[in-house]
Amino acid sequence: MTEKNLDYYLNLNWTIIEGTDTDFDGNLYHYIEIKEIPSFLFCAKTPEKALSGYKEQLKWTLRVMLELGDKIIEPGKDDTEPDWENLCP
Repeated sequence: MTEKNLDYYLNLNWTIIEGTDTDFDGNLYHYIEIKEIPSFLFCAKTPEKALSGYKEQLKWTLRVMLELGDKIIEPGKDDTEPDWENLCP
């Protein structure tokens, strides 16, 4: 059986959502979301920086989730909508 540690989760094929938006000053930025981790968002000035930089934040996000004992939904394992009432009280 595979040990589900940080390295295990970092190597999963996460569902990446890329997009653009503008900040309060009207400046364009690029973001990366991960479908399976509703609280995850990484922003950068260029799409290249967003794609190259999100993995470090993902590592820290997963590390905290593991330390807190949070449920980590693996890609392809659970397609249910997040329980927003409990995530955003």
